[in-house]
Amino acid sequence: MCKISIVFWISLVIAIVFVAWGVIAPVQLGKMMDQTKAFFLDSFGWFYQLSATFFLVFALFLIFSRYGRIKLGRDEDKPSFSRPTWFAMLFSAGMGIGLLFFGVSEPISHYASPPVGEGSTAQSAQAALVYTYLHWGFHAWAIYSVIALILAYYKFRKERPGLMSTTLSPLLGGREKGAIGTVIDVVAVFATIFGVAASLGLGAAQINGGLHYVAGVPNNFTVQLIIIAIVTVLFILSASTGLQKGIKYLSNANMILAVILLVSILFLGPTKFILNMFTTTLGSYIQNLPSMGLRLAPFNKEQAAWIKDWTIFYWAWWIAWAPFVGTFIARVSKGRTVREFMVAVLIIPTLVCAFWFCVFGGAAIFYDYYKGADIAGQPLETALFHVYDVLPFTGAFVIVTLLLITTFFVTSADSATFVLGMQTAYGALNPPNFVKIIWGIFLSASAIVLMLSGGLNAMQTAIIVSAFPLTFVLVAMAFSVLKDFKKEIPPKVHSKKTKRKKEKEEPEPKLT
Repeated sequence: MCKISIVFWISLVIAIVFVAWGVIAPVQLGKMMDQTKAFFLDSFGWFYQLSATFFLVFALFLIFSRYGRIKLGRDEDKPSFSRPTWFAMLFSAGMGIGLLFFGVSEPISHYASPPVGEGSTAQSAQAALVYTYLHWGFHAWAIYSVIALILAYYKFRKERPGLMSTTLSPLLGGREKGAIGTVIDVVAVFATIFGVAASLGLGAAQINGGLHYVAGVPNNFTVQLIIIAIVTVLFILSASTGLQKGIKYLSNANMILAVILLVSILFLGPTKFILNMFTTTLGSYIQNLPSMGLRLAPFNKEQAAWIKDWTIFYWAWWIAWAPFVGTFIARVSKGRTVREFMVAVLIIPTLVCAFWFCVFGGAAIFYDYYKGADIAGQPLETALFHVYDVLPFTGAFVIVTLLLITTFFVTSADSATFVLGMQTAYGALNPPNFVKIIWGIFLSASAIVLMLSGGLNAMQTAIIVSAFPLTFVLVAMAFSVLKDFKKEIPPKVHSKKTKRKKEKEEPEPKLT
């Protein structure tokens, strides 16, 4: 029988206190979170920028290093899932609801209020997509891929519990089994809770926005509460069926629906404009990646505020999601090599995300710029549905989108309950159902509390604060795994060519 760790009980008590505080005094909690968010953004924006860049550099190093042939498992292990299924599972967990919520709303928002220059111009249109690629591209997937790789390496090759603390054994030398390890795992649990709770809040808001737009359903907190309650039951049922059934089938269904939606908008919308924009903006993104990824604008308060609200928030969000997404991707990646894993998880999702945002965001920008549709003036949660207004088959698009948001909602949440179960049950690959159900309830409760305490602003605060201590853990994990990689493949002191040259230069021994 699977044992429950002390991390579970400590995390559960803290979660109960947080939810109770939000229910009893939501206004007070909201004010405290506003002050906390301002402090962290003003004081540590540079820290999040440098940390995200570090993970990208480290990921590229692993791809081209001699460690690329190390297998995530025993040398004879084969992958547990086919590549298409593996990709669908990591992608559904890795981005989920955010692709639909921000697919139109982020590019159109940057188009109207760009980081530099005037809004609603041809220049701001290109900058909008380039910065959206930045937020959802290489940096995000570098964070995910590095953490997932480390967790998979220690779980399947070293055969150790799938916990964040376990990966630090080369640096801590056994102390990870005590109080230090418990603190590390509790930090990972709460980063996961707040990171996923924010996504659930966004999903509920967009489902409500879609229902209001289509059927006139009131767009308010009560309806969003009902939506979260219904979806909570769905994802708990899915999580209790296990990885091989519930999450696997829903992930594949997500990918099919997402591809149908993507292709339909590409060919029914301004196809030529979208493809031209994708080619242009992808090149600009790759060309300007280093400078954009480290930009803070210390001499311009307006630009600095934009970077804090968008770029810094995203780095914190991806870091907060790293234990959840990393653990889940690691769980389904047994048998891959380091190089295969890093290339697949870093490059392919980045390109897919860029194309996704160009199709949805590019279409929105086209209709706003050329056709006069006021998409930029719409709320974030309903901007996507206004794009459908200028396309044929509006009703079908809305239905597919609401269904896709719901299934993304379910896959993100049931993946999170699975991961939280692992983190609080000594890294068990199949945590007990009652543990997953408890965490499913608290995930939804945390989302409700954050919405009650300040909506998106409160969600951003929870993410930024929880990501701060976790960042130190993640960076330490990178250095930790390098120590073990060096033991597996020690550096070559001399190449064969150097060895032959040395033998040739040595004088032959004289015969006596």
